[in-house]
Amino acid sequence: MKEKLKELRENAIKQIKESENLDKLNEARVTFLGKKGELTAMLKSMKDLSEEERPIFGQLVNETREAIEKLIDETKKNLENKELMYKLEKEEIDVTLPGKKIKVGAKHPCSLALEEVERIFGGMGYEIVEGPEIEKDYYNFEALNIPANHPAKDEQDTFYINSDIVLRTQTSPVQIRTMETRPLPLRMISPGRVFRSDEIDATHSPSFHQIEGLIVDKNVTLADLKGTLELFAKELFGADTKVKFRPHHFPFTEPSAEMDVSCFKCHGKGCRFCKGSGWIEILGCGMVHPNVLRMCNIDPDEYSAFAFGVGLERIALLKYEIDDLRLLYENDDRFLKQFK
Repeated sequence: MKEKLKELRENAIKQIKESENLDKLNEARVTFLGKKGELTAMLKSMKDLSEEERPIFGQLVNETREAIEKLIDETKKNLENKELMYKLEKEEIDVTLPGKKIKVGAKHPCSLALEEVERIFGGMGYEIVEGPEIEKDYYNFEALNIPANHPAKDEQDTFYINSDIVLRTQTSPVQIRTMETRPLPLRMISPGRVFRSDEIDATHSPSFHQIEGLIVDKNVTLADLKGTLELFAKELFGADTKVKFRPHHFPFTEPSAEMDVSCFKCHGKGCRFCKGSGWIEILGCGMVHPNVLRMCNIDPDEYSAFAFGVGLERIALLKYEIDDLRLLYENDDRFLKQFK
């Protein structure tokens, strides 16, 4: 066994010294020190030795391993130095060549729009609250007054993970979770990504962003809602912006409305941008339904609330006069550099 170990050591030293590059050196390391290497196989043969011979042979094997490892480390350093010197001799840098222009990015139009909305509502004392994108059916539907078999579930075109878990179709579940856990009064907006099974076109996407707002307090009225949203519209689109509210239906608010703003392109005269009407639909809103408050253990006889929701991409499209939603997600430098 000692003779075999001596022969293995000599073969290893020879192969390592003959290694011309790092790949060859690694082959030698695997051959002798790998899990299936010759030295490992020799260790396994120790079971055939007597109890007196095993510690002596084991010590010799360890000494051989240390010698091989030391030689491999030294050879590796030498080979790395040779490769470095070769590169330094062969590679040249022409310091007279012009430098490459570094492309500087810009904030995405959706990021700019979100910052603007957060600035406006932050100035009115609203807190920004976020929540999970993968949501329970209870928070996405039931707690929002949309029970099982409700037609609104079909209208939402929901992505179901299973019967109880969905990709949220709106950020309203964040409002429910906040009402359940936070003390009243409450004033918040909840921006975030939502998902609906829509075909991709100039105005639709299966993944987009919403910003929803909520106030819960005593004596909150529809007049408070209208005043808040009018101020928001004037801050966002200009001081001369007018608003109007049209009756609508949402399961989680009663009464409900959709809000239009006067076209900031033609100032209400009618143009291509507003399709000749002078008005642009911007968001949905309403007084929070008493059933929703009860689901959150809030007494609707003591507290009232209003809520609203607006699409972030819609704001970006309107504010920056972009006519195709798909431009927001194509990462075209020619498009994005306009927003520097």
